[in-house]
Amino acid sequence: MTREPLKKAGGYAFALAFIVACWWLSSLALQSPALPSPAQTVPVLSAHLGALAPDFLVSSYRVVVSVLLGTACAVPLALACSRSRRIDALFAPVLYLLYPIPKVVLLPILLVLLGLADAPKIALISLTVFFQVLVAVRDAVRALPEDALLSIRVLGAGRVDEYRHVVLPATLPAVLTSLRISVGTAIAVLFIAEAIAGSSGLGYFIMHSWGMVNYPRMFAGIIALAGMGVVLYAAFDLVERRLLRWRG
Repeated sequence: MTREPLKKAGGYAFALAFIVACWWLSSLALQSPALPSPAQTVPVLSAHLGALAPDFLVSSYRVVVSVLLGTACAVPLALACSRSRRIDALFAPVLYLLYPIPKVVLLPILLVLLGLADAPKIALISLTVFFQVLVAVRDAVRALPEDALLSIRVLGAGRVDEYRHVVLPATLPAVLTSLRISVGTAIAVLFIAEAIAGSSGLGYFIMHSWGMVNYPRMFAGIIALAGMGVVLYAAFDLVERRLLRWRG
């Protein structure tokens, strides 16, 4: 193993030790059953790994599908808005009015329209991701120097070539960065959706444990939810390094 991976692994180990130490000290200071210590939680987590696995997979499926769906809808519209004044004039007011609204308030409406299965949860997370990616990509394309497009036009490139060889490569870092940011937001929205209207998933597991006043079990679910976030974030980070090797 080279020096750089060792250094990175050491940094993660230190961060994990720091978090666990803060957790342990907080549990000692508060002395509350609502905040069990790591020593109380880890055995419960190990005992419930089998029960957590299906909920972990269900929640992961909902987040991944939602992020991909929201991104697939946002990127084409963002590119169109950024390169066409007419389209931007049409959609910009809609974006400014809808973007500040917390999308989670739409959950009751989605539950009535789509039922209690996966559809309302995926729709809610997709909406949240859609607006985040749309704003990030739209601003990234607008910041693209006009000289970069002019140079490829001089060589006889058409509109498709502009998008393929200039706009998309220049926008890809913004897309991936917005995806990494959206993962945290998507998991937060997922927890709310599963806690309010769920019978499966980590959010339901956490709230069910809370209702049972089983706080170590609740924290086991919280750790699983945090672990899912770390895995997804690391996956997008890996994709970014693969696709953007030119950035070093």
